Amino acid sequence: MDRLFGKSKPKPPPPNLNDCITTIDTRGGNVEQKISKLDQELTKYKDQLKKMREGSSKNIVKQKALKILKQKRMYEQQLDNLRNQSFNMEQANYATQALKDTKTTLDAMKMGVKEMRKEYKHVNIDKIDEVQDDLEDLLDQANEVQDALGRQYGVPDIDESELDAELEALGDEMLGDTDTSYLDDASKAPSAPTKEPGKESIALPSGGKGGGGSSTSKNKEGVTLDEFGLPQIN
Repeated sequence: MDRLFGKSKPKPPPPNLNDCITTIDTRGGNVEQKISKLDQELTKYKDQLKKMREGSSKNIVKQKALKILKQKRMYEQQLDNLRNQSFNMEQANYATQALKDTKTTLDAMKMGVKEMRKEYKHVNIDKIDEVQDDLEDLLDQANEVQDALGRQYGVPDIDESELDAELEALGDEMLGDTDTSYLDDASKAPSAPTKEPGKESIALPSGGKGGGGSSTSKNKEGVTLDEFGLPQIN
């Protein structure tokens, strides 16, 4: 049958936006090159026109320049159309890709929901409650064991009111111990001598000089001192 009717030609692949955009951009690049060449020719003709005098020769050059200018305008219009086409296809390609990404995301979410439902079948909320209740009971039992181990033995039963009264009395005793009046007598005691006992440290009595009699004096606090500079004992 293939020999009689021949084989059918394979269908060409559907158009691809990326390939179309590449083709349009390539064409646009070629047009830009042509416009650049025309600009060079126009520049050459403009320089010639500036140097030429009025006449038929100048008119011929001017007509050539106008022709080149018309071609440039046509190419610029084509370039604008190509750029617009490329822009529109890029927008369409972006929207298409965004839809594909959305579909991929949606499929992933559906798969996630399916997996969650599958795993949820293995979870029994009643069993979870039972485990929680058992855990709570075990913790209560553990606390009871700790309380039992920490129980005190042989502690006398004392009335709390007696303890309060004893605590207040103890506070009064502590306040009484802060009395420092006993230090007053010590502050009145004579200061210790700063010199060695001897004749130089003994002050002569008023109205006389050293002699055979006992010699006494008084310190700054008015305490009577003997001949050795020590407090005199009566």
